Amino acid sequence: MKRLSWAVQRRGSAWGRAVLRSVVLVFLLLVTIGGAGRPALAAPVQEAVFAGGCFWCLEHDLEHLPGVLSAESGYSGGHVQQPTYEQVSGERTGHQESVRVRFDPGKISYATLLRSYWRNVDPLDGGGQFCDRGDSYRPVIFTRGKEQEEQARQSAASAARELKQPVDRLKVQIRQAVRFWPAEGYHQNYAERNPLRYRFYRTACGRDRRLDAVWGARARTGKPWS
Repeated sequence: MKRLSWAVQRRGSAWGRAVLRSVVLVFLLLVTIGGAGRPALAAPVQEAVFAGGCFWCLEHDLEHLPGVLSAESGYSGGHVQQPTYEQVSGERTGHQESVRVRFDPGKISYATLLRSYWRNVDPLDGGGQFCDRGDSYRPVIFTRGKEQEEQARQSAASAARELKQPVDRLKVQIRQAVRFWPAEGYHQNYAERNPLRYRFYRTACGRDRRLDAVWGARARTGKPWS
């Protein structure tokens, strides 16, 4: 009788463990199925700030890249708060005409964005850009944090190799980011709102002619470094 009772208990214990394993497996399966329908957590939106001459042009060059969420014209690098266009263009503020780019790092990397930036400026000209002269038009990469700074310096070395120039020949400054001030509303999306004036200005300024002369077939592209 004792032997029978022990056998019943043992069999019941084994059955209980089997039921528990089944319950756990079903639970894990439901969790997996439920999770499969949920979107993966998106990477946080990141920002990059560049100066490269006329901000109308640089904004237009960068805003349509896949993965770029927005590009906004403004001013950065100077000492005056809430600067106006007249102040900046009058070279009284230390600011450069700049563009703040918000981008999805899951769709476009900062390194790719840097390549597009370089191919849209004349890195051999530190006195302005194209027909626009003065410090407010000089090319600058404003970096946020050590990672952006390292990538910016790596991109400068790559650009120098592609141009077959020593890196110290490049005039693009790499500086820590300071506050970005959005430009007046009439400067935003200027190329879309004033297409004829924009095209006339860009052509008359010789921007694309110079980009083609500097970068050749890679001008205005984010293609891998040669």
